[in-house]
Amino acid sequence: PPQVQPFLPQWLAQPKLVQKRIKDNLVPIREVPGIHPRLLKKLQTNGIESFFPVQAEVIPAILQSASNGYLMGQGGYRPKDICVSAPTGSGKTLSFVVPIVQVLLDRVVCQVRALVVLPTKELAQQVSKVFNIYTDGTGLKVVLITGQKSFAKEQEMLVQKKVTGYCSLADIIVATPGRLTDHISQTPGFSLTQLRFLIVDEADRMIDDMHQNCLNQIVKAAFQVENKSDCNMLFQRTKPGPITAASSCYPQIPLQKLLFSATLTQDPEKLQQLDLFQPRLFTSVYSEKKTLGDGTETEQDTNKKYTLPEGLSQCYVPCDLNSKPLLLLHFMLTMKFTRVLCFTNSREASHRLFLLVQAFGGVTVAEFSSRLPPNERQRTMKEFEQGKIQLLISTDATARGIDIKGVNYVINYDAPQFIRTYIHRVGRTARAGKVGVAFSLVLRIQERRFLRMLRDAGIQDVKKQPVKGNSLKPLVQRYEEALCKLEKTVK
Repeated sequence: PPQVQPFLPQWLAQPKLVQKRIKDNLVPIREVPGIHPRLLKKLQTNGIESFFPVQAEVIPAILQSASNGYLMGQGGYRPKDICVSAPTGSGKTLSFVVPIVQVLLDRVVCQVRALVVLPTKELAQQVSKVFNIYTDGTGLKVVLITGQKSFAKEQEMLVQKKVTGYCSLADIIVATPGRLTDHISQTPGFSLTQLRFLIVDEADRMIDDMHQNCLNQIVKAAFQVENKSDCNMLFQRTKPGPITAASSCYPQIPLQKLLFSATLTQDPEKLQQLDLFQPRLFTSVYSEKKTLGDGTETEQDTNKKYTLPEGLSQCYVPCDLNSKPLLLLHFMLTMKFTRVLCFTNSREASHRLFLLVQAFGGVTVAEFSSRLPPNERQRTMKEFEQGKIQLLISTDATARGIDIKGVNYVINYDAPQFIRTYIHRVGRTARAGKVGVAFSLVLRIQERRFLRMLRDAGIQDVKKQPVKGNSLKPLVQRYEEALCKLEKTVK
């Protein structure tokens, strides 16, 4: 039967296309219009001479939307919300950090003007680090709220009580949902009524039912009427509606939403919940038209829903349950893979596999999971990036969106259940225009489903790469000894 095409609103149907090939489309930072000299200098100090395509498109768009200062939209109109759908490793973070720091450079009073919400602590840390680099020396205050410090400590970082009332200690907040909603409801003097930018990173995960409520609470807090005695009456916000004499006598700080993701949902109903205002979509997820010899264009692979990084090669290895650990050891010891990030489907599986590889010996291995305290996770990550650890075994929760330097191989030890999981996992390698390889170990019973999942997403270039049983034989005896050793320790 013909597929029913959902009706897409215009902004989704006709997005602004961003080049996928990073390396061939770098834009020197001085050629992107409107960037403050101070930030250009910062970028260069940090070794950035060129922007990736996403950055070159999105930075000017955000700056443009605040060209009359952040208290007003362009031409006095409310600025349009912005959605960015671009592959993993294509530079999304910098594309909001740079313009936001620039727009806030000339703020006088410290108020929460930008709020970035991310699904995990690691991601939040990563983003706040980038903000700290670019706000350094500007007087802008960045506060990270992830529940790693005590609630009281975080409260002290957010607001200060003075004789005249509360004042904000943060211009930019980077936060995870749970902790943020706690502060909205429980921290006296914590106010979002001056919020100008709401950035939702890894947006599809944040739109999931779990976090939708958090986004609603933020918006509610942003439009809350403060007690009348406040001098803030001047900037009272009303929910956007028809302009009346009353509503136009106060200049309103517009609240602009910026959404970023590698797998932004195309589902209009889900996006509807976000209540976006005249949104613009920037995407590098598109099909490339192929021109035939006679000059006519054919629309090929129109069903490309997701783009993968340009430098990524993908293979899958059909196998059975017993040979999976052997295959991993074969890749590490016989094929001498280095800097491998290996995914399992659960914390238990990660832990068990880690113990097994450790018992086998000969591979520097670590696990990366929510079992471990954050400081240990950071240490592990550092050692992996320095090449001291060759194999990092992780769950999806821990690795989503995280930028690990120099991953050469991603191994899906457990085949992912969903296409998004696949995209995010394999996107940990081949970042920022580099090359990388992804191997998926697929049980024969899963093979058809796995291939269909990729085919439905328009991912065609996954090669089958069988490994012969003979090449695993030399490992078997030592493997069985490791298993016995493991059983003992587990007992």
